Amino acid sequence: MLVDHLGRKIEYLRISVTDRCNFKCIYCFTHQNWKWLPHKEILRFEEIEKIATVFAKLGGKRIRLTGGEPLLRRNIEFLVQKLSQIAGITDLSLTTNGFFLENLGESLKKAGLKRINISLDTLNKEKFEKLTGVSAFEKVLKGIDIALELGFNPVKINTVVIRGFNDDEILEIAKLTLEKPVEVRFIEFMPIGKNNLWDEKHVVTVKEIKKILENFSKLIPESSFGGGPAKVFKWKDAKGKIGLISPVSEHFCHKCNRLRITADGRLRPCLFSDNEINLKPILRENRGTLEEAFFLALKIKPVKHNLNFTLKPMRAIGG
Repeated sequence: MLVDHLGRKIEYLRISVTDRCNFKCIYCFTHQNWKWLPHKEILRFEEIEKIATVFAKLGGKRIRLTGGEPLLRRNIEFLVQKLSQIAGITDLSLTTNGFFLENLGESLKKAGLKRINISLDTLNKEKFEKLTGVSAFEKVLKGIDIALELGFNPVKINTVVIRGFNDDEILEIAKLTLEKPVEVRFIEFMPIGKNNLWDEKHVVTVKEIKKILENFSKLIPESSFGGGPAKVFKWKDAKGKIGLISPVSEHFCHKCNRLRITADGRLRPCLFSDNEINLKPILRENRGTLEEAFFLALKIKPVKHNLNFTLKPMRAIGG
């Protein structure tokens, strides 16, 4: 079993399959000089499958595919099928901007994908274009409906709250749960990738968000699928749930159960730390073993994160 030096049981692995994205979200696609990874540096599907197989043998149970935008990776459904067949993996999910779900949603479901997270930070079309740099608001909304129709469960909507940009839409976005069986998750704005936009004054804390939601109607505590970091609630008679995630104002490091694999094959014990273990020499040159790498990651996993800017943007780390 993967248990670190603090007794935290690691069962969850996030795997980035690409650093590329068709959106340029202001909190992710920074203006720093960051080039796309060369194709040869990105992990091949068989390498990802090998990593996931070893992770499962060591007691891992959950895998999430991320990016960049993971659905930009050609034949991603083939990888999903391979991962879904690994003994011991009980939960296989994916985070997406929703743009490609109209075309790929059905094949992903058939391949074995169980649940899905879709990023949506505003319900205003003009704001959406300003945030993402693309005109795809209706396409993303349609992607959410398609995910529900296909039976992904749960369907979660990730909303990064930025003061002065979309904090005036908190209630409106949360009201999606009144009519749709989705879990809207409000996430505090994080300092990732030396983002020029980030400033502590732009952070809207979960305490503030919760107050806005409770002024509308009493929040009823709910269970969280998979025991993740979100504090989950719902309004009475609502079809969906509301999650609050507080990486800035209320650390949840003491119960962190995850590791990350970047698109270029680096095992990352903490989102906010640039300490990484390069897995490509193991995979391509037989220098060491993946088991040794996972156990080393447990040793260097920090007690808690420091809110210092990471060198890499989120799209290079994996959301």
